[in-house]
Amino acid sequence: MRDFYGTTLDTPMMLGTARYPSPKVMEEAFRESRASVATVSLRREGGGGEAFREMVRALGIHVLPNTAGCHTAREAITTAQMAREYFETDWIKLEVIGNDDTLQPDPFGLVEAAKALCDDGFKVFPYTTEDSVLAARLVDAGCRVLMPWGAPIGSGQGLNNPFGLKALRAAFPDIPLVVDAGLGLPSHAAQAMEMGYDAILLNTAVAEAQDPAAMARAFGLAAEAGALAARSGPMPVRDMAQPSTPVIGKAWL
Repeated sequence: MRDFYGTTLDTPMMLGTARYPSPKVMEEAFRESRASVATVSLRREGGGGEAFREMVRALGIHVLPNTAGCHTAREAITTAQMAREYFETDWIKLEVIGNDDTLQPDPFGLVEAAKALCDDGFKVFPYTTEDSVLAARLVDAGCRVLMPWGAPIGSGQGLNNPFGLKALRAAFPDIPLVVDAGLGLPSHAAQAMEMGYDAILLNTAVAEAQDPAAMARAFGLAAEAGALAARSGPMPVRDMAQPSTPVIGKAWL
């Protein structure tokens, strides 16, 4: 597994904590998924409650607070600082939303906030697009992880731009990359990992499934299968058929 700011994760699965029918269902989903990271949103009206914080801690995995719902760099920076104190971690998933319909990141606010937070000692996980120019600006700002979207948050569309995601992987071979947002099926997770990505992050596809625990397990297995496939060295794609059984030694009648 790739190194995330000095931490090696046990599995390539990151899972969100929102939208579950109940806390019990959420706990079952995390257990079945074997997720290594739980993403949590800071509620400025009280951080989501002490009970929620303790429940997340009880999962026994890494906590990644996020700045979900922030639309400006200043708002995201303030939220990140609050999250660091509340959750006692310098990890932050940085979101600066630029469009309310697509929830696409604001590239200008994102770079501004990333630079300020990196300078302040945060380990920033920026939610971005597959744009390689924006990715380079984020790396220059101090980010050592990139989290490009697969598709708009909560859409379940999968990987809308596989070419762009592959190009990003090739452009940043030494940076951990996480496909974040838009995954709807376990096959989408496997596809991302087969491209050489280091992890996947999702929430809605599990939380809104009829059986969240079973879906979480399916995603966890798919992510690990895709990672194993990438490490195994897939066969090349060919234009023509190639027989698996050679004609040498064939009996001629």
